[in-house]
Amino acid sequence: MKSKTGFGLIALTIIAGSCKTQEEKRTAPQWPNDVEAPLAEQKPYTRVMHGDTVIDNYYWLNDYFKEGPDSSKVVDYLNAENAYTKAMMQDTEDFQKNLFTELKGRIKEADESVPYIKDGYYYYRRTDAGKQYYKLCRKKGSLDAKEEVILDVDKMADGYAYFAVGGTSISPDNKLLAYAVDTVSRREYTLHIKNLETGEVYADRVARTSGGIVWAADNKTIFYTSQNPKTLLSEKIKRHTIGTKESADITVYEEKDKTNYIGVSKSKNGAYIMIYSGGTMSSETRYLKADNPQGEFQLFQPRTKDVLYHVTPLDDKFIIVTNDNAKNFKVMEAPLDKTEKANWKEVIAHRNDVLVEGVDEFKDFMVVSERKNGLSQLAIHDTKSGKAHYLDFGEEAYTVYSSTNAEYNTEVLRYGYTSLVTPSSTYDYNMRTKEKELKKQQEVLGGYDADQYESKRVFATATDGTKVPISMVYKKGFEQNGQAPLLLYAYGSYGMSMDPTFSSTRLSLLNRGFVFAIAHIRGGEEMGRQWYEDGKMMKKKNTFTDFIDCGKFLVDQKFTSEKHLYAEGGSAGGLLMGAIINMAPNMWNGVIAAVPFVDVVTTMLDETIPLTTNEYDEWGNPNNAEAYHYMKSYSPYENVEAKEYPNLLVTTGLHDSQVQYFEPAKWVAKLRTTKKGDNVVLLKTDMEYGHGGASGRFDYLKDLALEYAFLFKLEGITE
Repeated sequence: MKSKTGFGLIALTIIAGSCKTQEEKRTAPQWPNDVEAPLAEQKPYTRVMHGDTVIDNYYWLNDYFKEGPDSSKVVDYLNAENAYTKAMMQDTEDFQKNLFTELKGRIKEADESVPYIKDGYYYYRRTDAGKQYYKLCRKKGSLDAKEEVILDVDKMADGYAYFAVGGTSISPDNKLLAYAVDTVSRREYTLHIKNLETGEVYADRVARTSGGIVWAADNKTIFYTSQNPKTLLSEKIKRHTIGTKESADITVYEEKDKTNYIGVSKSKNGAYIMIYSGGTMSSETRYLKADNPQGEFQLFQPRTKDVLYHVTPLDDKFIIVTNDNAKNFKVMEAPLDKTEKANWKEVIAHRNDVLVEGVDEFKDFMVVSERKNGLSQLAIHDTKSGKAHYLDFGEEAYTVYSSTNAEYNTEVLRYGYTSLVTPSSTYDYNMRTKEKELKKQQEVLGGYDADQYESKRVFATATDGTKVPISMVYKKGFEQNGQAPLLLYAYGSYGMSMDPTFSSTRLSLLNRGFVFAIAHIRGGEEMGRQWYEDGKMMKKKNTFTDFIDCGKFLVDQKFTSEKHLYAEGGSAGGLLMGAIINMAPNMWNGVIAAVPFVDVVTTMLDETIPLTTNEYDEWGNPNNAEAYHYMKSYSPYENVEAKEYPNLLVTTGLHDSQVQYFEPAKWVAKLRTTKKGDNVVLLKTDMEYGHGGASGRFDYLKDLALEYAFLFKLEGITE
């Protein structure tokens, strides 16, 4: 789910300043032959399920997570793998340092976000040179007013290896700040309350939350989501009164369905507090007047099998986005006092070629986020006149989204725009006059000329005839002769669309001759809801074959060749990486699998592992025999065979809450003892971080420098 990018004068000289071909300039990677790879001890563990017996020799590697007897041995093994990776990549260490400097050198260290206004204050984030974090600031009434630093995260993070601020929420009277902090990197947050007039942080502490905070209208009551300490499932919505102990907090909603996620939010007009409970296939909403925090939440519409709906309150009605008899969703409305489905009235009809992704509400306007032909678009609806229009963009592949719009009573929409060649840009758009103003475009230090790069969109044909979009970018001068290295990226799960966006770090690849491509495979939602449903559950293998077919297309069209084709994916995209190297191991010269979900069956059978039950509607429940056998047929760990695999770099975090460290560790251990050939398998475990990596704004660049150095080493690129 991460995109990567970069730029450098040395690279420009290398690419442009030599008459030799790329093939002539490359040298074969040299790996140390005196470094011995660690071999994990084998301790057979037997799983018997649905008449199927499986021997898992590396099951014991979960002992650190389970606090078992081999916990210290697990840490020793991970440290040994880290040492091996370091030794194998030792000849690139100076290159990695230079890459880090290059990547960091494009980032404007002293910077601030575009201020947005809410309840009379302008809010923004400011970063200082040399600092890893940021300061949350505000000014009252005018941008010329005195700055008030309401949260100094640079100072707060001092002394912590990891520090992340989750939700922040200002009380309606602008006097109190509620904020959430995670210092472990498992996405377990502790809530705090700060008095912005005195600077005092109150004694109130609420532990094990998901980080979101909602204020009632009385300025003393907050609602939050409480998590299970073991599974990390969001199980309860609780009410806390300022000045009381956490033990006195009241549960206002408890979710009994372990396949659902829950959350609490507040309507933009400040009138309602909303509780949302939803899974992949159905959802339910409850609501409460914000000025009645002690009241009972009302059910909007009971959950129905295979029906999702999301509610947005306006002053005079509710807006509902739902897939009820509408595969790609439609927009409905309901009276404030009659919310049952029988009272819903259609506002925007279902369209077979347009996916409705959500709405952003304003007093006189409604902005609908849509997706057509794989591209995002914004439709502006005047709720008074009934007229509508679209924002217009001129690029072949781009991303647009509704940005921070905290004010309800305004006719100005703030939106973000980016593409593979256009840096992230923030615009203000007057929905009545149709005038737009560029407020800020991401500055790339060292100089960036978009005219030196080219992006395009092509379509590969999948095995079953489906046309799969591919977005790509490269430096002009690229020759389509099969000699260029190409990094193909994808995710392909949960209906998450991987939109084409700009990344300054990716320039370090492009300037050294790489093509970067995104495969918009099924399992995402780029081409509509059906695109997602055709890449999940018992159709999951479409995700893998789509990616392989995209790779074949890029080779056939001579954008690259198999000896210069690379693949990358993270988390569920790491599952994709594991599957494609089992299914088509000879297609890729190298693969990067970041925090990969590769032991699908074992994890989904263990309900004590965080978030497992929430995933049944995505992958299937292996307690069901049909689902078990299908999941086992593609699970990367279970399908490792004695054959040659591509060069592989695997990354993970010891404290990962989304994909536990032991999945990639087991996978690498099995690959080591099973695979054939001399290609390398490297495992890098961050012993201090979790799923998202380092929390500082520069630290993650060290991991990125390692990934790039790995790719460059395989290509024989040494500077």
